[in-house]
Parts: sequence; C-alpha cells; structure tokens
Amino acid sequence: MAAVTAMLEEFRGLVPLTAEGAATAFAAQGWTPRGKLKDGVETSWQRDGVRGWIQTFSRGAVRASFAVWIRDVDESGYFDDLDAVYEEGERALAAFLPEIEESPLAAHLTGAAPTDEDRDEFIAVRKWTLDGRVLTAGVVQQDTDLPVMVVVALEEPAGAAA
Repeated sequence: MAAVTAMLEEFRGLVPLTAEGAATAFAAQGWTPRGKLKDGVETSWQRDGVRGWIQTFSRGAVRASFAVWIRDVDESGYFDDLDAVYEEGERALAAFLPEIEESPLAAHLTGAAPTDEDRDEFIAVRKWTLDGRVLTAGVVQQDTDLPVMVVVALEEPAGAAA
C-alpha cells in the first residue's frame, strides 16, 4: 500500500488541496483513471488494487480518499457473519496503520480524537491532523448491502481552498 502513503505525501505538498491538483498528482504517480468526471476533473482512480476518489463538497471542502481493503457482500446480498467481517476489517486496518505511522508523514501527524460523528460512521477509526487537514483511517460500511472497507481519507477543510 505504499502507493497510498506516496499519494498522501504528494497531497501534503498541495496547498491548498484542490480536485484539480489531486487529479494531477494521481496521474503523475501512475494511477489509472476510471472515467468518472466531475466539472472536467477525473474523480476516480485505481492502482495496485487500491481505489482512490476525489470529492468536492458544496461548502468548499475537498477530500481525497482510498479504499485499501474491500470485503464485498456474499451472493445473497448480505454477509453470513457480519461480526466476523467487521473483525476482519479491523485486522486489515491494524495491518495498514503502520504504513501511515512509519512513513515520512508520521513526523507531521498529530493524533486527533474521533468525533461522535466518526464513531457513528466507522466501525473502527484512527484520526490525525496533518498541516491543518484531517487524515482519517477506518473501517466503514455505509449500508448493510454494501461492502465493508478500510478507507483512508485526507480532507482539506472548507475555506482553505478559497
């Protein structure tokens, strides 16, 4: 998953983090576009089995995120043992965290406490600040018939891109 930490390091150098800048960084690092354009900017990328996305929110925030582990639902459209899948996701997150915590980014990270919103959204989560941005890594499932994923997201707060 070195591709993810390399991208996070690239994004750290983009001040402010914009969708256009992130797309340029993805392309420069050899990620493959997945053909999802928004406002003329490629927003979906893939490399080495990792998916990456760029989101721009109406309030001005920009988020670059990655799915570093995905466990899809079974043939029935659900999981036979959801708790076991959540535990598998937590192990995948624990295995990925050293990629961040032992990378060159580590010297620039400050631990941050998850919010109530984070605890509602994530099954397990770690959070940091990085030069005024929020870096989050966690296990998530948005709905019961959607995959369980380990995601990493870097968000530029609203107003920083103005």
